[in-house]
Amino acid sequence: MNLQKHLGVLLTLLIPFGAAHAAGTLEVSNAWIPQAPPGAGAMAGYLDLKNTGDEAVGVVSAKSARFGEVSLHRTVVEDGMARMRPLQDVVIAPGKTFTFAPGGNHLMLMDPVSAVAPGDSITIDFELSDGQQLQADFEVRAADGSSGDSHEHHH
Repeated sequence: MNLQKHLGVLLTLLIPFGAAHAAGTLEVSNAWIPQAPPGAGAMAGYLDLKNTGDEAVGVVSAKSARFGEVSLHRTVVEDGMARMRPLQDVVIAPGKTFTFAPGGNHLMLMDPVSAVAPGDSITIDFELSDGQQLQADFEVRAADGSSGDSHEHHH
């Protein structure tokens, strides 16, 4: 009887850790937002999400107190024109990294609630397919002061 009681207490303590398993397996890196022109109603966010766990993790949606709306998008080229389309079914397999980068997958950050300036840190919360939340802090970088992330320009 005593063993059953201790086992029950142990399981009660471990269950919350198991429930947070998925959020603990995604690692955020290279999270940044390029500064937009003054008065811009939309911005973009970029990051890498690496699944360090042993099960696939899905990203359902994103939100931030600093923007009216945050959505997952991808850039596609149709008839020679780049267009944005909603990104659905973001599932990151174990050991894989999903990249949000200029010219590809990105976060669409609509309706900033206040001015966004280089050096700001902006928190974006991701909802995962198991209901867990993942919080990521994004650095705002000057439009001309990027560190060369994902694109080169020759003048």
